[in-house]
Amino acid sequence: MAIAYKVKHYFYNAFREIFIYHHNSLEFRAKVFALMIASNEKEEILECAMEHVLAAGMIIYKDSDRANTLALTTKEYCLKVMQPNGLNIDDLIVDITKELRQIPRYVKKINISHLRPIIECTMDEDTATYQYRILEFLENIKRENNVKAS
Repeated sequence: MAIAYKVKHYFYNAFREIFIYHHNSLEFRAKVFALMIASNEKEEILECAMEHVLAAGMIIYKDSDRANTLALTTKEYCLKVMQPNGLNIDDLIVDITKELRQIPRYVKKINISHLRPIIECTMDEDTATYQYRILEFLENIKRENNVKAS
């Protein structure tokens, strides 16, 4: 049963453009979560952080399949950043800000209260400070976009 469940979710993740309703929105959220998690640069915190992403996904979607897809997509982005393959934190920031310029309503998908618990997984004080700065950056983006919308 567990293997079939994992295969199903990896299959959905691989073909999310086809099978997942509003996959762009889900990917944007995954990038925001990945920005917080991958800033740690230690794969050991990945499991702890994924628990928080899964919990946030259940709050957001109220659907375990969609929440699991969010967690898998987030993990995929985190691993791309943590492994030297051309994607880094700066690329994620640029991608997030670019998407916000193209689709301003995505600013509503940045929920600071869902991101803050990820910092609890961090043991290093400097990394936690860096993650708080990322939270401030995201809060500023939200504030700026809310001002523009007014």
